[in-house]
Amino acid sequence: MSETYLHSVSLDRDKCTGCTTCLKRCPTEAIRIRHNSASILHDRCIDCGECIKVCPHHAKVALTDPIEIIKNFKYAIALPAPTLYAQFQGVHKPEPIIAALFRLGFDDVFEVARAAEIVSYAISKALREENRPRPVISSACPAVLRLIQIHFPALLDNVIDFISPMEAAAKIAKEEYAAKHGVEISEIGAFFISPCAAKMTAVKAPIGQEKSYVDGVIAIKDVYKTMRAEMHKGFEPLEIERASAVGIKWAVPGGEADALGIKSSLCVDGIENVKNVLEQIENARIRNLMYFEGLACVNGCLGGPLTVENSFVAKNRLRNVMNRAEQKTVQRTRIFETACETLRMTEEIEPNNIMQLEGTMKERIRMSERINELEKSLPGLDCGSCGSPTCRALAWDIAHGYANELNCIFKLNDRISSLAAEMVSLGASTRFNTLQDTARLKEMQEELGRDSENA
Repeated sequence: MSETYLHSVSLDRDKCTGCTTCLKRCPTEAIRIRHNSASILHDRCIDCGECIKVCPHHAKVALTDPIEIIKNFKYAIALPAPTLYAQFQGVHKPEPIIAALFRLGFDDVFEVARAAEIVSYAISKALREENRPRPVISSACPAVLRLIQIHFPALLDNVIDFISPMEAAAKIAKEEYAAKHGVEISEIGAFFISPCAAKMTAVKAPIGQEKSYVDGVIAIKDVYKTMRAEMHKGFEPLEIERASAVGIKWAVPGGEADALGIKSSLCVDGIENVKNVLEQIENARIRNLMYFEGLACVNGCLGGPLTVENSFVAKNRLRNVMNRAEQKTVQRTRIFETACETLRMTEEIEPNNIMQLEGTMKERIRMSERINELEKSLPGLDCGSCGSPTCRALAWDIAHGYANELNCIFKLNDRISSLAAEMVSLGASTRFNTLQDTARLKEMQEELGRDSENA
């Protein structure tokens, strides 16, 4: 269970009380509670941030970059997610928000919503001209992609092979800035202003490409107060190419499919809901579906763990932003026409086989039988008191040597009751005068003590 790449979601052990709240909400069973503290099985973690949102003690945190990272490059470009536009009370247009980013020290701003328009065009064109397995699955949410890698590898061929709007924004922004100012791309840093922990992981361990175009991920919540203060200073008219409502709506569930102009589509938000629907798609229980848009967070990116505003309030506010944004058809520039070639993923998305048993066929069968036997011996309550999320997960942990049967409180209770009864029986026996009986009583007392420590 080793860590294979950097994860954004991390654990603050000093704050963790082992309360099991995160254990029960993790969609990939990537959390265990041992010795009154949580631990994250990194090979299973998809960085969805669900544990960050539900932890009552704030023991789960997202590791992102500080604003000072922009000083590592001669020129810094901000890539604001459209979610950022819905975070500020009383602000219903992007202009003052974009102006505040310039005041934070960025040399330029490239809206991710603008890149979303370009990606929308490329995907819709590909769907018209190319024969693909149906339903085609969106590649925008990195947490959903990692969920598919782990639990639904058979659906990887259905994933659209275009990079996300975040990646597209970084690529296009650097190219445009370098051409406009006559500088080297290597001197330019592109930094995503993110609502999402999974984006950090997607930058450090990209899916579908060898290296990310993004040079840093800055959490919305980390720059919110500073931006709020800067926005009160007013702003001059912005001389940048602006995004329309077509790209901004990507932050709202269903916005991507709507931007693509696809009628036979399904959008699902909330990682557990996404997991359930993907299972139905894999089992061919959903038919005549052309496009599936899965979003790990409830209310999509607006519900990301690195946001400030309530996602439902933000959803309503972003609707006002879209109503004020440019509504006319987006002008098709050369970037749009070449997007189908330049914004493709360069590598295949490989499955994550962590859930599969290792060894030869005979060894895998034997291990599977062992797990099934252990699961049958457990109570089947999935209470989480053992420190594993389900009885099946505990059986898996026991079979692999990461736990023992006495981690189950019901098994432990039975064991302690059995030993206690045997001690009472020995104590009442008229034959309790042999060295053998005395030794056995001492042995049981020691066993009872050890078992009690496991409780």
